[in-house]
Amino acid sequence: MKTQLHKPILDKLTKRGVVIRFLIGLAAALIITYFYPHPESSHYKYEQNRPWNYAKLIAPFDIPIHADSATILAARDSLEAHFVPVYEINQLMIDSVVAELPQTVGNNYRNDLAARLRKIYSSGVVDYQTREKITDGKLPKVRILEKNVLSEMSTSHFTSPRDIYVRLDSTITDKGLHDYFTSSNLQDILRPNIIYNDAESRRHYDYDYLTLTADRGVIQQGQTIIDKGTIISPQDFTNLRTYERMVEASVTKAGKSDWLMLGGQFLYVVLLLSTLCGYIYYYNRPLFDNLRSFGFVIILITVFFLIALTLNTFVGSGIYIAPMAIVPVLVLVFFDGRTALFVSTVLTLICAAITSFPLEFIFLQFTASAVAVYSLRSLAQRSQLLRTAGFVAAAYLLSYIALELLMNGTFEGFAWRMIAYLLVNSALCSMAYVLMSAVERMFGFISDVTLVELADTNHPLLIRLNDECPGTFQHSLSVSNLAADAAKRIGANDKLVRAGAMYHDVGKLSNPAFFTENQHGVNPHDALSPEQSGRIVVNHVIDGLRRADKAGLPSVIKDFIREHHGSGKAKYFYYTYCKQHPGEEIDPKPFQYPGPNPRSRETAVLMMADAVEAASRSLKEHTPQAIADLVNKIIDGQIADGMFDESPLEFRDIPVIKEAFIKRLKTIYHSRIVYPDAPKIAAQPARDEQ
Repeated sequence: MKTQLHKPILDKLTKRGVVIRFLIGLAAALIITYFYPHPESSHYKYEQNRPWNYAKLIAPFDIPIHADSATILAARDSLEAHFVPVYEINQLMIDSVVAELPQTVGNNYRNDLAARLRKIYSSGVVDYQTREKITDGKLPKVRILEKNVLSEMSTSHFTSPRDIYVRLDSTITDKGLHDYFTSSNLQDILRPNIIYNDAESRRHYDYDYLTLTADRGVIQQGQTIIDKGTIISPQDFTNLRTYERMVEASVTKAGKSDWLMLGGQFLYVVLLLSTLCGYIYYYNRPLFDNLRSFGFVIILITVFFLIALTLNTFVGSGIYIAPMAIVPVLVLVFFDGRTALFVSTVLTLICAAITSFPLEFIFLQFTASAVAVYSLRSLAQRSQLLRTAGFVAAAYLLSYIALELLMNGTFEGFAWRMIAYLLVNSALCSMAYVLMSAVERMFGFISDVTLVELADTNHPLLIRLNDECPGTFQHSLSVSNLAADAAKRIGANDKLVRAGAMYHDVGKLSNPAFFTENQHGVNPHDALSPEQSGRIVVNHVIDGLRRADKAGLPSVIKDFIREHHGSGKAKYFYYTYCKQHPGEEIDPKPFQYPGPNPRSRETAVLMMADAVEAASRSLKEHTPQAIADLVNKIIDGQIADGMFDESPLEFRDIPVIKEAFIKRLKTIYHSRIVYPDAPKIAAQPARDEQ
C-alpha cells in the first residue's frame, strides 16, 4: 500500500516505456502530416451546379475572367463548322501540266487539248478530298492567299483532276483528238492548282479561336468572386480555378518553400499531441502509465483524422459528416470526462487545418463534443447513446444557426445540405456502442455497460453458480454489495468491483460441497488430510480462472478471481497441519494461493470485503462493537501481512473502507423486533343461540 497515489516518474516509467510512448506519438504525427493537404493542393472543394459551401470569397487581387468551359466548347464547335481554310493558287501549274503532254507531228491535237485544259484550270482545280467536302456542302468557300493578300472565293466552280478526266473523256467527240487524249495518260499528269496552305490555315484558326475565347473582363481586387450558397455556374467554376492558379503562382513567386510548409504542419501536429501527452501525464497518470490506454488514445485520434480527411476529399464539405462526437464518447466510457473533452479538442484542432473555415469547424465540433460529454457522463445503458445523439444534433443545429447569424446576419445563406450533413453526423454517434465492443476486444478495456451486463444475475455462469452453489452465490451477492459501497466512497470503480465480486468465487463450482457455505451438516474435509483439503480450497482460484476463460470473461474480471486471496494461505488447514506436525519445517506451498496480491484499488477492496463478509457469518453476536472489532481485526491483519503493498490504496482510504463495512454489516445484522403472540379471542356464541 502506498502513501501517495502515484510513484515518482523514475519509479513508474522505465526508459523503454518512455521511448515506446515517444515512438507512438511520433508515428501518429508523421502519419497525420503525411496525409495533410500538400501546399500545392486545392484549398477548396467544389463542383459545378452545386452550391458554394464556403463563406463569401473576395478577390485579393485583379483576376481575369477567362471564358468558361461551356463557352470554349461552343466556340470550338462553331469554329469547326464555319472556319474558312486558306488555299494558294499555283498559276504555273497549268504550264507544267501542258508541258508533260506528248508531242504530235502534223496535227493540232496537243494544242487543242492544252487549250481545253487551260480553260478548266482557270476555274480552279483542287485535290480529291477538298472536292468531296465541296460536294457534301462542308466547304462553300475558301480563302485564297495571293501575293500576301487574302480573299474569299466560292468553291462552286472548283473541280478535281478526276472530274477533269471524266469531263474530257465524255465531251471530246473528235476521234483523232480522243485517241490522243487516251494515249496521253492524262490521269497521271493532272494536278490541282489550288493547294491547301496548312500553316496559314492553322495560324488563322488559332487567331479566330483566341478571338472567340478572349477574356470577358476583370474581377477587380475587393470584388466578390462568389457568394456563399450560390450555385456554381461554368463561369464561376472557371473563375475559381483561375483564382487558385494565381494564388499558387503568387506563393511560388514569393519564394515560399514547400518543405518549410510541411515542417510547419509537422510542428503544428507535434505541439498538439505534446500538449495532450502533457495533460495525460499530469492529470491522468494511470492512463499515461498504461501503454495500451495511451496507445488507444493516440490511435483513436489518428484514425478519426483519416476518416475526416477521406470524407472531405471525396465529398464536398464531407468533413462535417465525420462522426467526431464518437471520440469523446469512447474516451469517456473507458476513462473520464475531462480527458474525453481534451482529446476531442486536440482532434478538432488537428482536423481544423484541413478545413476551409477552421473557426466554424472548431466551434461546431467543440460544442457538440462538450454536449456529448455533459449529456452522457456515465454510460450504463444503450438508450443513453440515443439520447446523447439527440443532444448532439440539437447542439449542431443551434451552433450552425448562431454562426449563420454571426457571419451573415440573415437566414438567406442557410444551407440545407449542411444541416443534412450535421444530422447524419449526429445519427452516427449511436455507432459508438458497436465501436465500444470492438475496442474492448482489441485493447482489453471494459465499459460500464459491459460491467452492468456482467453483474446481471441472469448471466449463464451466475445462473449455474446459483443453481449448484447457492451458498457461494449468496456470499458473492453480499460481498458485491459490501465492496461496491466501500469502493464508491473512496472514488474507485464501484461497477467494476460489483461485477468482479459476482465472479470471484466461480471456481467453487468444481467442488461445491468442500466450502462451508454450501454444506448441509456433512463436511467432506473430515475424511481428508489438511494438506489435501488445503489443495482443494486453494485450487478454486485456478478453477475459477479456467471457467472465466471458457466463459470469455474480460481480463479485468479475471483479476478479481486471481487476486481476491492474493498470495495468502488457507490458514485453517495450514494451522491444523502445523499442529499435527509440531517441530517440523512446514512447506507452505500446498496451502498458499497462487496470487498475486491485489494490484488495484478495486481488487484490494474486494479482498477486504470477502474476508469480512465470510468472517461476519461466524460471529455469535452481531453487536455494533463485535462487528467493528471484527472489521478492524481482519483488515489490520491483512495490512500487517503486506497484502496491499502492491495496490495503489492510500492510508487515508482504510478508515473510509472500514466505516463503510461496519455501517453496512450493522444494517444487515441489526436486531429485529420480536413480535408478540396474537391474543386468544374467546369464541362468540352463534346467533341462533342468542
